[in-house]
Amino acid sequence: MKISADTSAAPLLITNYPQTAGVYDEMAGAEGVLRPHWDTFISSLTALGGEELAHRWKTARQRIRENGVTYNVYGDPLGVDRPWNLDAIPLVIPPSEWTQLEKGLIQRARLLNGILADLYGPQQLLRGGHIPPALVFANPTFWRPCHAVSVSGNTYLHLLAVDLARSPDGQWWVLSDRTQAPSGAGYALENRIVLAETFPDLFHQLRVKRVASFFRSFRDTLLRLSPSPRDHPRMVLLTPGPYNETYFEHSYLARYLGLLLVQGGDLTVRDSRVFLKTLEGLKPVDVILRRVDDSFCDPIELRSDSFLGVAGLVEAVRAGNVAVANALGSGLTETSAFMPFLPGLSQRMLGEPLKLPSVATWWCGQREAAGYVLDNLDFLVIKPAFPSPANARD
Repeated sequence: MKISADTSAAPLLITNYPQTAGVYDEMAGAEGVLRPHWDTFISSLTALGGEELAHRWKTARQRIRENGVTYNVYGDPLGVDRPWNLDAIPLVIPPSEWTQLEKGLIQRARLLNGILADLYGPQQLLRGGHIPPALVFANPTFWRPCHAVSVSGNTYLHLLAVDLARSPDGQWWVLSDRTQAPSGAGYALENRIVLAETFPDLFHQLRVKRVASFFRSFRDTLLRLSPSPRDHPRMVLLTPGPYNETYFEHSYLARYLGLLLVQGGDLTVRDSRVFLKTLEGLKPVDVILRRVDDSFCDPIELRSDSFLGVAGLVEAVRAGNVAVANALGSGLTETSAFMPFLPGLSQRMLGEPLKLPSVATWWCGQREAAGYVLDNLDFLVIKPAFPSPANARD
């Protein structure tokens, strides 16, 4: 992108900036005219000049390397040393638009949590015909050992990630929900810190919304989950290990939140209680923030070939001696097959329309939907409704 040095144009001339027809451009509207909420940012970048920009971005990339920020892609030639790719130009969202996104995401979290609480509890949505039974009982991510297990505050989702995209008219749409062990929060924090150091004046000028309060609130939430009356409950972050693609984030979040970073072999269950193995002996664990998928969390009651979890963890949760975030079984609502039912469920459960729509989706378990899909195969993306049973359970 080459930006004109003349910042007096309306509001800024962008030279040789490519735009693709039929695609919403975040930065510029028609004929390359900058959108109002980008004006201050781009004008400030222009004022810095190309040489200073290059110097600052070189420093930012060096910071990322020094901090060891990686995202491992299985089979990538760089392996565990693959550096994190940070875009030099952040996405700028105006306050008014963010407010609407925030409301929609909060509503979606409440709705998905309510669905999980019902399906692992009284199952009234199934009895009332609001969710097809096949969408649940045929789904290999519905874990029967987790049914009727008490969950603190009836809260299954303590962290939710949502994949968003825009349509050509600028409308936000949900592509997918990550309800099991969502990643991204740690990377977002590191991105923010690096960019704030790279453009400190801009962060002050634009009054960028800070993210530190989110992490403080999240840690307080984890503390409240503790079933123990102790003043300082022991909290751990359970990771699959250093070869996981987001291991950097696991260690980063553990440090930032003040949690112990552990793998399955560091924990054991005795008398329906979880303990941490230490040189001084076994120490009780009260809260587990997990980054291990549901199926791998307990080789006794879930996936028997797992070496990543803790034998007896489900029983410890069932006994009320340890809290797990997100709750075991929460991966059930990750399937896009739930999306066609969310508008109706929002009206029924929350008494309000769905604020943030999902991308048009059809579940082929219904005859009418299956007919539509078969008639329009050339225009649709076909995906499996459920993960492979081999990937979900024994």
